[in-house]
Amino acid sequence: MMLEKLTTEQRNKKTMNLDQLSVSEILHLMNDEDQHVPGRVRHVLPQVEKAVSATIAAFRNNGRLIYMGAGTSGRLGVLDAAECVPTFSSDPSTVVGLIAGGPAAMTRSIEGAEDSPELGEEDLSKLHLTPQDVVIGIAASGRTPYVAGGMAYANKIGATTVSLSCNVHAEISRLAKIPVEVDVGQEVLTGSTRLKSGTAQKLILNMISTASMIATGKVYKNLMVDVKPLNDKLIERSKRIIMEATECTYETASEFFLKANRNVKVAIVMLLTGLNAEEAGTRLKETQGFVRKAIHKGEENS
Repeated sequence: MMLEKLTTEQRNKKTMNLDQLSVSEILHLMNDEDQHVPGRVRHVLPQVEKAVSATIAAFRNNGRLIYMGAGTSGRLGVLDAAECVPTFSSDPSTVVGLIAGGPAAMTRSIEGAEDSPELGEEDLSKLHLTPQDVVIGIAASGRTPYVAGGMAYANKIGATTVSLSCNVHAEISRLAKIPVEVDVGQEVLTGSTRLKSGTAQKLILNMISTASMIATGKVYKNLMVDVKPLNDKLIERSKRIIMEATECTYETASEFFLKANRNVKVAIVMLLTGLNAEEAGTRLKETQGFVRKAIHKGEENS
């Protein structure tokens, strides 16, 4: 598809005089345009659900979720992957973000990296891709060679391929077992896909990773019970999660947080079942890490 035919590259008639507007007018115009994004994402929820289902199956089969993209799209994938570790205590190898040009491309443009389909294949090959993995190719334009090369390679390996683009009839959609095309219209600043397109991509990536983690036991009620307490803020959040889950005092939460060796799930199961730390840990292993199942298993056996 020619560049000028892509929605993401076309000019927005509402913003033709962008350079003549006041700051207030620019902000209100951008905000007005942003309002359209969630509605467009809603239209593709059936496709997103398929991507989530595939990811859940991958996690349950020791597979991985692998994002790959270039520029803004690549950075969004790397960001979502990185945030899964502190939020869900997931192994860093479970959700992986690849960006054309490597880590240096997170802060500066790496000339020519996104134009190489071979580089996309090479980056996936280095990860020892398997049929159990899910590869999500992210490209607002839907035509990035780095992403296309990676997806073609993933198909050869037998991995599940998902595409996420912001143009309809995208080139990478033809390479995907599960194509997701969210058309958010022309950007406020012509071609700047870090704006509405980037917002849509982040919303969808958040959905895929979060829903998949919920379905694999990383959440109890609406609490992030698998949070990794890496700093003072997360330690305090861990204690508050224990309080919310068990309706105990701050002092009790702090006590059991330490008794559970700073494991929020174990502390909750201890408080709600009367088990000691070792017994609670065993119960959680027996129920694949689901707190609710661990609690009710005791009731079933009583």
